[in-house]
Amino acid sequence: MVTDKAGPEESMRMVRFTPRLSDRLRLGAIYCLFASLFGCAGAAQKQSAQAASRGQQAVSVAVAPAERRDMPVILTGLGSVEAYNTVTIKSRVDGQLVQVAFKEGQEVKKGALLAIIDPRPFEVQVSQAQATLFKDQSALKDVKTNLERFQGLFKEGVIAQQQLDTQASQVGQLEGSVRADQAQVDNAKLQLTYTHITSPIDGRVGLRLVDVGNMVHASDQNGLLVITQLQPIGVLFTLPEDSLPAVSKEMQQRPLQVEVYSRDDQTKLGTGRLLTIDNQIDATTGTGRLKAEFDNREHALWPNQFVNARLLLEVRKDNIVVPAPAIQRGPQGTFVYLMKPDKTAELRTITVGFTSGNLTSVDKGIAPGEVVITDGQDKLQAGSKVEVRGAGASGQGPNNGGQL
Repeated sequence: MVTDKAGPEESMRMVRFTPRLSDRLRLGAIYCLFASLFGCAGAAQKQSAQAASRGQQAVSVAVAPAERRDMPVILTGLGSVEAYNTVTIKSRVDGQLVQVAFKEGQEVKKGALLAIIDPRPFEVQVSQAQATLFKDQSALKDVKTNLERFQGLFKEGVIAQQQLDTQASQVGQLEGSVRADQAQVDNAKLQLTYTHITSPIDGRVGLRLVDVGNMVHASDQNGLLVITQLQPIGVLFTLPEDSLPAVSKEMQQRPLQVEVYSRDDQTKLGTGRLLTIDNQIDATTGTGRLKAEFDNREHALWPNQFVNARLLLEVRKDNIVVPAPAIQRGPQGTFVYLMKPDKTAELRTITVGFTSGNLTSVDKGIAPGEVVITDGQDKLQAGSKVEVRGAGASGQGPNNGGQL
């Protein structure tokens, strides 16, 4: 006979070896707590090791030595090229264009023939004016002869004073007519010369605006062509009003040199001299306009071209100079990072004199020969280990690319 009830000994064994559910949950929680604690301790130890490794890793930088040298003071401004003379050639008479004596883009001299308007109508006008002049000259000669006769007869008492005065008046009238005729002849000859159009300046011919065979008029707006003087040529550029007193002072002592560069400030286009400063300052921008002259022998400058102008104001002697990228600014003021002999970075507060181009003059804080860091400063702090980019296997020597 099988019964479902267990004996007392079996019940005791079941209680002893079978944990209750609550006990199992407590054991699991304790196990998870210990696992979490050991895991966090391992992660913290790993992070500490990585931080220590990063703290000892050298920062790659570019360097350059501070040098003592003469420092040019250069003022820069935006400018545009302006031709000294630009002439739109127009016809001064009406007629048909029968000849073009130039090529587009040709260099011409003052007085060179450019075009011819049909001269035949004007030659006829000259002949007509000359014929009228000859006619009136003959009449004048006749009345002068009669005046001489009347003067003799008047002395003999043959004619009255009134008749002599009338004859003298006719002489005066015909003299006026002869002068008017001569003016007509001169005007007709002048109109004839206008049929031959010549260049009023030395310059470069632009594109032709009218072809041979067309009728041209003195009232035409566009003209026949445009001539622009390119040699010499001017450049207008602006500088801040605070710079103008120094420029004016230096101009009184010596000519000032001006260099112009392309729009991207990479290609030098020419070297010239400063001519003058404008007589007023632009109130909207606080700048003054200056004009410089350039020979432009290589035709690198063209009218209306935008350029960057650099005015050499003076050259200051014996300055301590570092590359401009080495200069840093922060709450503590202006400073640089120096590379010490033990390949660590040192933060040094300095006093900046002036900046010209890519170089900066330092008045105080750096001695000649000290090595400044010119790139990579964003990863540095005082005492950081540094490694010079491009250095040899020994890690000695500054990067040539960062030297002055």
